[in-house]
Amino acid sequence: MPRTLFTKIWDAHVVHRREDGLCLLYVDRHYFHEGSFHAFNMLRARGLKVRRPDLSFGFGDHYAPTRARSTGAIADPEIRGIIETFERNAKEAGIRAFELADPLQGIVHVAGPELGLTLPGMILVCGDSHTSSHGALGALAFGIGASEVAHVFATQTIWQTMPRQIRVTFAGTLPAGATAKDMALALIARIGTGGALGGAIEFAGEAVRGLSVEGRLTLCNMAIEAGARTGMVAPDAVTMEWLRGRPFAKPVDISDLHSDPDARFNTEVSLDATHISPMATWGTSPEEAVPLHGHVPKPEEAPDAARRATWAASLDYMGLKGGERLADVRLDRVFLGSCTNSRIEDLREAAAVVKGKRIAVPMLVSPGSSSVKRAAEAEGLDRIFTEAGASWEESGCSLCVSMNGDSVGEGERCASTSNRNFRGRQGRGARTHLVSPASAAASALAGRLVAAEV
Repeated sequence: MPRTLFTKIWDAHVVHRREDGLCLLYVDRHYFHEGSFHAFNMLRARGLKVRRPDLSFGFGDHYAPTRARSTGAIADPEIRGIIETFERNAKEAGIRAFELADPLQGIVHVAGPELGLTLPGMILVCGDSHTSSHGALGALAFGIGASEVAHVFATQTIWQTMPRQIRVTFAGTLPAGATAKDMALALIARIGTGGALGGAIEFAGEAVRGLSVEGRLTLCNMAIEAGARTGMVAPDAVTMEWLRGRPFAKPVDISDLHSDPDARFNTEVSLDATHISPMATWGTSPEEAVPLHGHVPKPEEAPDAARRATWAASLDYMGLKGGERLADVRLDRVFLGSCTNSRIEDLREAAAVVKGKRIAVPMLVSPGSSSVKRAAEAEGLDRIFTEAGASWEESGCSLCVSMNGDSVGEGERCASTSNRNFRGRQGRGARTHLVSPASAAASALAGRLVAAEV
């Protein structure tokens, strides 16, 4: 029978299949971050050790301060304690962890791929929902909970039920100015945050093939916001060229890592990429998004009563009435970073917009990894940002999740290149608008929500 890319990788990793369909899968690569202390405590309580420390890799990212690169320099004792526990647990288990001072440190979903630790055909897990990002390299990657992290540590396997499979095809080519972030927001606006609930998305089509690996990582990162468990792109020559020469990369045969021509999906979704333009969210869900050249919708324009009430609540929280032009929505700050959009390509796009100009509102730039930061500095991107008035800081999750001391003030409005805009995501009472790097840079210059000129 013809098989999908997802099914091929799944079948190759089945250790045991129960009659009810539940499968025990072998895990090729396991990533963890500071939140892993729960799993290590579970292992200690049961007297268990990490079975394959060579297949797990730790990344200090969620609590990593953007203004300090040594644990001892962290002023907040709670944050310092969490990071010290992460580093100590990794050392005791004999696991390689990329600590704050490590030159290879970074956000797990940025640093893992760029180090060549993520490879096509792998099953890869991490205690973080945006693990789906790694599917951009043709891996089956998904987030897991604390007890599952402990199970993987102890056994190098995980129990899973095969999800429904969804193919999302972006036909045609993207117009100038539109990006992978805009593709993701357009998809979620179309199908909703529950449109792919519990499923596995394979992204396909001419527009997807035309994306760089960085763009594919952004697209797969946002699959979670449509409700999916994972997102995938079949590996190709672009993938293999991107992986060439990376520190941990190994040769991989990708000749069969694609969906067969007659493979069946449970659901098919198609979008015309030629009609996608720069997008921004206006509410408190990624599905509440419209083109930046448009207007904030009014509750009475909602398609049904339930969404009318939801839209009204979102507008109230966001301090909007509905009907405003997005270009008239004023900002208090801008964030360029997160595992969604903080790679070197993202920084280049934003820097090209602000070069030789001055920003109108504070802008925090946090590269996705220490390697990305060094590469950007070698190109002079840091000087472009700082000369424009932006703050150039260290790598970490930063204002995406606001666990490290960075936050948006109550009632403040932030244009952000991150992936989530629910209430309080960037701080209590913070108002978040999700945009692409180029749009974030243009908005920083204008002090309003605008797209970059093309």
